This record gives sequence, C-alpha cells and structure tokens, in this order.
Amino acid sequence: MSAIEALTSGLPLLLLHLAAASILLVVGAIIHLWLTPFRERELVAEGNSAAATVMATTAVALAMPIAATLATSLSLVDILIWGAVGLIVQLLVFVAASLALPNLKARIEAGENAAAITLGGWQIAAALLNAAALLG
Repeated sequence: MSAIEALTSGLPLLLLHLAAASILLVVGAIIHLWLTPFRERELVAEGNSAAATVMATTAVALAMPIAATLATSLSLVDILIWGAVGLIVQLLVFVAASLALPNLKARIEAGENAAAITLGGWQIAAALLNAAALLG
C-alpha cells in the first residue's frame, strides 16, 4: 500500500476519532463549569489568574484520559465509552478535591494562586493515574 493510499484510507478514521475526542473534551469542560462553585469564565475574563489556572489545569486533566483512550481504542464506540468513563473519574476528582480544599470558592474568587495550583496539581496527578489505568 502506498503512502497516498494509506493516507486516503486512514485520514477519515483519524478525523472521526479526533472529532469524537474533541466532543468528549468539550462536554467534560461544560460539565466542569456546571460543577465549579465559582464563576470561572467570568473570573478569567476579569483577569483572575487563579481561575485561569483552574480552567487550564482542568482542560489538561480532562484531556489526559481521553488521549489514553485514543491511544488504545480501535473503534469509535470504545473511544466514546472509555472516554466518558475517564471524564467521569476526572469530574469526581475535581468535586472531591474542591471539597477537600477549605474555602476554595472564596480563595479562587480572591485570586489566590496557591489554592488553584493545589487543585490543579491534584487533578493532573489523578489524570495521570486515570490515563495509565485506561491504557491497561
């Protein structure tokens, strides 16, 4: 098979899998925004670096298990099912970490980066474990 034939046959599948992963990421981000006890988007628009840190680390943490699913899944159904499982785990980690950090809402709203970095660190650590588990 030539490189052009491989590209022609593989590119549509690649684009389909990438689209599915992107949709999962957007859905996870929307759910995250609903779960967040503070107005994350508005705070970022106002220049709150703590809220921006939480938003950025959440995006990375949500993407990690989806990326692991892309690396191991052979079908669109696998990507959707295991990607959703990975997202659920990450969203539960966010809720648990948010509850474990005292006064998180007020601290993020006040722009306290220490709280944001701690939350983000726990999310990324959990995402690494989550992704590794999904890789099997």
